This record gives sequence, C-alpha cells and structure tokens, in this order.
Amino acid sequence: MLWLGLAVKAPDLIRHRRDPYLRALCAVLGLAGLSFLLGAPPTIGAVNRLGRVPNLAAPLTYGSITAYSAASQVLIVHWRGGPRVRRTARRWVGAYALVLAGVAVTFALGDAPVERRRDLDTYYADTPYIREMILLYLLGHLVAAVSATVSSLCWSRHVRGWLRAGLVVMGTGTLAGAGYSVSKLVAVVARWCGRDWSGLGTTVSPVAAGLGALLTVTGIVLPLAGPRLADRQRCRRAYLRLGPLERELDEVLTRRSLRLPRPRWASPGTRLIWRQTSIHNALGYLDAFYDRDLYARTRRAAFAATGDPERAEATAWAAVIAAAVRHERAHDRAHAHDRAPSHDRAPAHDREHAHDREHAAAPGSGGAPAPVAPAPSAPAGRLPDQTALLRIAAALTASPPLARTRPAGGASAEGAA
Repeated sequence: MLWLGLAVKAPDLIRHRRDPYLRALCAVLGLAGLSFLLGAPPTIGAVNRLGRVPNLAAPLTYGSITAYSAASQVLIVHWRGGPRVRRTARRWVGAYALVLAGVAVTFALGDAPVERRRDLDTYYADTPYIREMILLYLLGHLVAAVSATVSSLCWSRHVRGWLRAGLVVMGTGTLAGAGYSVSKLVAVVARWCGRDWSGLGTTVSPVAAGLGALLTVTGIVLPLAGPRLADRQRCRRAYLRLGPLERELDEVLTRRSLRLPRPRWASPGTRLIWRQTSIHNALGYLDAFYDRDLYARTRRAAFAATGDPERAEATAWAAVIAAAVRHERAHDRAHAHDRAPSHDRAPAHDREHAHDREHAAAPGSGGAPAPVAPAPSAPAGRLPDQTALLRIAAALTASPPLARTRPAGGASAEGAA
C-alpha cells in the first residue's frame, strides 16, 4: 500500500522535481515501504546470504527506519511552512545523518556472528557496539515519533476540515508507531535486568509498526484526497438531484434534439456538467413560452406561505417551466395540424425548417409567442445557476400539481441514472 501511494505520487514528483514537499512525501512513502521489506525475515535471510555477512540486514533495516524518521520530520516541517522551513529541515536531516553514521560505525566495530532474523535486538542487547547501534536507531525513531505526534496534534487545533482530520490521524499513527521503539526498548532493558521479554520485540513491535504506518500514511493522504472525494460526492448528489428537472424537460430535449450526447465512463463532475448543460439548453429554448405573470403570482404566493425568498423563487420557476413545457407541446401540435394540408407532399424535415423560418419571421402571426417583457421580479436574461436548478428540481419533486403537468409516459432518456 505504501508503494502504491508512491506510484500514485511519482508522476507529480517527475513534473515538479524541485518541490520539497513532494520530495519529502515520496521519501516517507518509499522509505516506510523499504523498512517493512528489509525487516521481513525472508528478506533478512536473503540479504545476509547475498552479502555473506551475518546480520548485514540489521544495519540496513535500522538505517531505512532512521531515514524514514528523518523524512517524516522534514515532511511535517514543509507541510506546516513558516519563515525557517529550510533551516529546520536541514537540522533534522543533519541530526539523523549522524544517527545513520553511528549505526554504520557501531555495526562495523561490533561482533554479531550468529544470525538472528527476529530477535536481534534482545539477543545482542549486551554485546558491545551492537548494543549502541540498537539504542541509536530505537532512540532516533522514538524521538521522531514523539516529535511528529506532538507537532501534528498541536497543529490540528488551529486548522479545520480535511487538514485537521489528516493531522489527527497522522498524530495517532505516529503515536502508535512510537509503540514499536518503546516495546523494543523495554525488551532490551529487561534483558539487561536478566529477564527475557523478547516477545515484546517479536510480537508487539511489528503490530505497532504496521498500525502506525497505516495510520500515518492515511493521515498524509487525507488532506490530499479528501477534498477530491468530497467534490466527487457533491457532484454525484447534485447530478441525482437534478434528475426530476431533466425528466420534466425530457420531451423538449428529445423532440428538439437539445440533449448533448451522454459521456461514457465520465467522472461525476463531467456527468453533472452534461446534465446541467442539457437543462440549460431546454430552458433557453422555452424562454419564449414563459408566463411572467404566472411567475410573479406564484412567487408572491409561495413567499407569503413560506417566508423564504429562495424557495419562493424556485417554486415560481418550477411552475413556469411546467407550464411552458405544456404550452410548447400544445403549440407544436396545433401548429403541425394547421400546416399539414398545405405541406402534405413536403418532407418532414422541410416542414420543420419552414415552420422555423415562419416562426423567426413572424412571431406574432401564428408562430411561437414572442418573448414578453418580464415583470421586475422575473429572471429575465439569465438562466438559473446550479444552486437554483437544485432548488427548482426539489420544488418539482415536492409539488404534486406540477408533477401532473408532465406528459404521460414521458420518461427521461437516461432513466433514474
């Protein structure tokens, strides 16, 4: 999972190589995955066998854990920002570079001839230099975990939203990760006291490390992915809520070919734009059929009943749209019936084009009614935005008289999608 997150962020890192935050984030994900890989018993055996040095995997694993600790500190520094970001990051990197050097030097000076894949910490707890190597990486990891926990939880009190959630989860994860070094330190101290508590290092510490890494990575990802997921969910809900309004306009959209081709395998945002554009196309076409007096009367009545101007406007829009659909349908049928005798021989598409030309040339002589100058309260010259469309759809759903204006069997081309 850690390397999957690294693979997701790798393209961003390639495009923005100089971004210190992205570099630190990818380093945290990569080094955390490397630490788990090197700490697995099969990997330990393979490294020792290939290197032909007993327990060679130990300094490599401890080094990757130390580097992960440094990267997590640098990530928090860049995440939080401030006037001394680079100086603070360099200090963390310098301090843990010394720890890495100490791990390498103490392993080279020490003597660990017997391979221990699971309990090297307690088995060599009394061995000179190996003991110091173990203490170095455990204390370095513990300091980083405690520092990250305090920084994350303290910072979370001053922010809100997804950033706060990510910091709380990350702080919880680093606190759980501290259990890794604490359990191993307790087992080492118990060995110094003549007790065998190696089970803490072989059972408790791996669980703490795994849980800590999972929560830490989740906390890092939340502020990045959370807003995108929330936006996708918002678009999906808005898309579904606009369904009743599109179904109300389905007859006009279908007969006049106003609906755009439906995008396949599209994101919720794209589908929402598609549905909203189709609705706007139909509303723009119906503009000539709007009854401004009906809008004004309905708006006044709804406002008197609810006291909510936005709800009143949505109810008025819903009434006008339903009436316009009904009037447009009646006008289309009557006009087709009146013109049929003189155009029996003309193709259907020629009759439609002739109707459109006459409608454009003489709007007052049997064609569609010309737009009427709106009352001051009518929404002239503009189409409802997304928020207003959602209110109109809700008004259509909640108003049975409006629902009865729909033609029988007039289902949306898309159905309940």
